Amino acid sequence: MKKLIIINGTMGVGKSTVSSELHKILKPSVYLDGDWCWDMNPFIVTDENKAMVTSNITHLLKSFLNNSNFEYIIFCWVIHKEDIFAQILEPLKDYSFQLHKISLVCSEAALKERLNRDVKIGIREADVIGRSVERIELYNKMDTNKVDVSDITASQAAKQIYEIVK
Repeated sequence: MKKLIIINGTMGVGKSTVSSELHKILKPSVYLDGDWCWDMNPFIVTDENKAMVTSNITHLLKSFLNNSNFEYIIFCWVIHKEDIFAQILEPLKDYSFQLHKISLVCSEAALKERLNRDVKIGIREADVIGRSVERIELYNKMDTNKVDVSDITASQAAKQIYEIVK
């Protein structure tokens, strides 16, 4: 049976990096980052754009679930509310797959260190730090498997997730 692995967590926690590492060790797999569907300039959050992004994500997930070449579908995104999971999973209800919801969590200090490093090299704006830190507790409360990445590498986190989904 196919396995859909959804990795969520606050901004800067390492979802993309961990998902990329997991993609290297799970075969045959495909990796989709929800941020790719939001890569618009200017970045504008409207109801219309949210609906379009969700529709695009579910369309891609359906395509991967239908494709016989993949056993593992890895999807990561900043899913901070259970209703976002529902919006993504409801259109997939007629598909057969095993679901693994994994939240990457970390300490406030580790998150700030990562985000400050990203700000310093110019891949994030400084205002993301406060918004991301505010969301830490949301992920601790979600109905997901937790992987604490405070003091481990992305490769180590991917290996932990591998053990969960195998």
